[in-house]
Amino acid sequence: MRAGAFLYPWDVVADPAAADRVAELGVAQATLASAYHSTRALTPRHPGHRIVTARHSAVYYPPDEARWAGRRLRPHRQGWVPGDDPFGEAAERLAAAGVETHSWVILAHNSQVGGEHPESTVVSATGDRYPWALCVARPEVREYAATLAAEAAVRPGTAGVELESCGWYGLDHLHAHDKIGGASLGPVGGQLMSLCFCGVCRDGYAEHGADPRELREAVVRALVPFWTGRDRPEPPARHAEWAAVVELIGEEPAAAAAGWRTAVARAFQRETVAAVRAAAPAGFRVLLHAEPDWFRLGANVGVDPADVLAHADGVVVPATGDDAARAATLGPFVPHLGPGATLAANFQVVAGMGGRPHALAADAAHAAALGATELRLYHAGLATTDDLDAVREALAKL
Repeated sequence: MRAGAFLYPWDVVADPAAADRVAELGVAQATLASAYHSTRALTPRHPGHRIVTARHSAVYYPPDEARWAGRRLRPHRQGWVPGDDPFGEAAERLAAAGVETHSWVILAHNSQVGGEHPESTVVSATGDRYPWALCVARPEVREYAATLAAEAAVRPGTAGVELESCGWYGLDHLHAHDKIGGASLGPVGGQLMSLCFCGVCRDGYAEHGADPRELREAVVRALVPFWTGRDRPEPPARHAEWAAVVELIGEEPAAAAAGWRTAVARAFQRETVAAVRAAAPAGFRVLLHAEPDWFRLGANVGVDPADVLAHADGVVVPATGDDAARAATLGPFVPHLGPGATLAANFQVVAGMGGRPHALAADAAHAAALGATELRLYHAGLATTDDLDAVREALAKL
């Protein structure tokens, strides 16, 4: 079963042993970040550092200035990994070790661009701007994402791309020193706080039959129990989260919101995938990080399985957890897999971040039995040596 491991360029650059260490895991590919959000990352084995602080969203290659000239939204270069092209250097080292490189591109999650251009971000029903969440309904964001995806995906030496946050992003951010847990919004409050009310989205709701002002007021009313802590609805089952939203704001307003957001996400994904295909050579694989419920937000965007597999080469789907959780995320994609399509089960293998590296062999076997065709392992650079030993043993068994 083909397996790939996620990496950052700083995991490989200036570590002569890194590429061979990844190859010895038994993986066929590395999914290497070429455009990534801000983060603080541990590097347990790097000879030169233990902590890397990526201060802002950035690209890890030299962007084409002619491509971006005159564009309002544009990516920023990084300054914390040595060299002009750390992605390219890492890809070359991995290739020399026999590991194929696929690029890893973050799209709608960009605090740097959002902070510079707040008019291009999600604005909640309560009027708050989310600088970490670009609104994918906006024309300038769609242009930016398609341009970035094509450039960051098709780097020299890459054989494919995995697109993360290729759809709606919302309230959840995992922001540094996050302090939003006090009101216990849960999945339903999070959905309500993630509905965008920028000018483009207000017009979109109207096109789908809702009065934008009335929809906004309904969302604000529905949020009151979350702020007071009184009569707050119980968290529903995962598949029933949108049904709970419908109950709170009404069927017709919810249907308009769902219609608009679904249409936008599908168009955004198709435009982005098409932009990559136009720039890529034959055989270049384009995968989306996804979940099978259309209303899901964030890194793994909600999609309609039949729709996404009609235009992308496959999906990378969260698979950490028990058998029931894995069946719920992987199962809906299986009936729509065409010849050569990829259903990659993504396992968290960093024990300190909730992963189950010592259960990987059994968990991966279950994913394969469900219909998964490949594995993804998050994250080879963040994992301890014990975690990686467990991964190596599991892949050897598989």
